[in-house]
Amino acid sequence: MTGLSAERFTAEQAAIRDMTRDVVQREVIPYAAQWDRDETVPLETVLRLGALGLFGVCAPVEWGGAGADFLAYMLMTEELAYGDAGICNMVNAANSFGAKVRDSGTPEQKKRFLQPVASGEALGCLLMTEPHAGSDAAAMRTRAVKHGDRWVLNGTKCFITSGQSAGYAVIFAVTDPEAGKRGLSAFLTRTDRPGYRVARQETKLGHRSNDTCQIAIEDLEVPAGDLLGQPGDGLRIALAAMDSTRVAAAAQAIGVARAAHDAALAYARERQAFGKPILEHQAVAFRLAEMATEIEVARQMCHHVARLKSAGVRCVKEASMAKLYASQMSERVCSAAIQVHGGYGYVNDFPVEKYYRDARVFQIYDGTNEVQKILISRELAAGR
Repeated sequence: MTGLSAERFTAEQAAIRDMTRDVVQREVIPYAAQWDRDETVPLETVLRLGALGLFGVCAPVEWGGAGADFLAYMLMTEELAYGDAGICNMVNAANSFGAKVRDSGTPEQKKRFLQPVASGEALGCLLMTEPHAGSDAAAMRTRAVKHGDRWVLNGTKCFITSGQSAGYAVIFAVTDPEAGKRGLSAFLTRTDRPGYRVARQETKLGHRSNDTCQIAIEDLEVPAGDLLGQPGDGLRIALAAMDSTRVAAAAQAIGVARAAHDAALAYARERQAFGKPILEHQAVAFRLAEMATEIEVARQMCHHVARLKSAGVRCVKEASMAKLYASQMSERVCSAAIQVHGGYGYVNDFPVEKYYRDARVFQIYDGTNEVQKILISRELAAGR
């Protein structure tokens, strides 16, 4: 398997990787194709992953998390994406929700919002993207108006991972329209409160097992005590962990590419052409060698960023590079896997067509690749 690396890991990192790999083999891979066809995954299956600690890999133990480091989180992400990118994205969204509350929440907020998610009782989601405001936070139209001891929120959010299945959410809304990006704030809520409504569940090219939703926020009342941070802290909270989510997207891309490579390698060993397995034909062997090399380059970039983060080193450029390269690599590798399969790669009797569909979105979410190039070029211009 391309996932068996000679790289050294701590006992904790290896344990989280191996546990995830084991549960993926037993509870994800056998059902992933059916989930893709059904465009859903049973919530109880996702919550079983949470019960193993996968919703709060980096969350403190005192709040129900595993208390592991960021590299362990990357290893978990790659293994889970190897099984199914859609369910992996739900787990990553829960971890991202937890990171916001961990870093900006009060002890009372951590008890009410972080602990249930980190301990695996419920999923969490982030409501940031809007139909008219993707990467442009200043164009956000969702508004929060203070009325006594409550904030009242109105607006529409789109492309929300786990928008229907999550029990808790962080919602970003404008509290001061005159302040531009500095007028953005973040709010914590349960999704069963009146005013939180799933308007539509998207039908997608890939990642079809998870629920990606448009959410209508209609006079949603949030107690003043559920404001995350201070008014105007929304942009800081949103951007604080963007390098984390970007490199997590890179790890997802690596997991999908690895699955595609393994499928292609297995097929090349079995498929006979001109009297021998196609793996013994140089054209196919070289293609597989290039695929494996690209996967390993992306993995080392991803792990490098994880170690920089653990050391507290600024890594905006490196995270964007990892996301840029890994997302492009994943599409190339998945396309090559289809080519190895020939006509069979184009039909859903074999898994590589699913991997190709799943890989495409990595160049779009958590900042499009064009945004990554902007960030990289800014860092270069600043001499970083």
